[in-house]
Amino acid sequence: MPRFNRNNSKEEIESRLIDLRRVTRVTKGGKQLSFRACIVMGDRKGKIGEGTEKGADVAIAIEKATRNAKKELIKISLDDLETIPYQIKEKYCAAEILLKPAPKGTGVKAGGSIRIVLELAGIKNVVSKMLGSRNKISNVRATINALKKISLLKKEKKSDKNKKQDEKIKN
Repeated sequence: MPRFNRNNSKEEIESRLIDLRRVTRVTKGGKQLSFRACIVMGDRKGKIGEGTEKGADVAIAIEKATRNAKKELIKISLDDLETIPYQIKEKYCAAEILLKPAPKGTGVKAGGSIRIVLELAGIKNVVSKMLGSRNKISNVRATINALKKISLLKKEKKSDKNKKQDEKIKN
């Protein structure tokens, strides 16, 4: 019998490559070539994570980024409407994004890397706009930060609601 009881339920986590670049570092011995990979992972049910890593080879960079994305997986809360509850504007470095809720049947109207993040997160109806930089990695991080904020505000509202109910019961 195994010592540790691991959960064998297979989670269907998808990963998508956002960016793959060849980068160089100049040293006194010359230029050192490496590759940078950015990967987004999600299960289309509210889990999303992003990983960016460098490696000497493309395969190494992708593997490292995948491992990092698995570590960074976060859970966001989704509605029955399959959209976000309210409009949010988020800034990360020079990238600024705007996410707006959309009625059922609209789909994901987003460009570039924002679309990939929203689809892998499981949000089916949303409209977005890139207002600042068009940098793929910065836009991915801004989108994930916006989704985190929405989840945190939902949790705070629920806890405030529970506190008010407890106070009514005590009085």
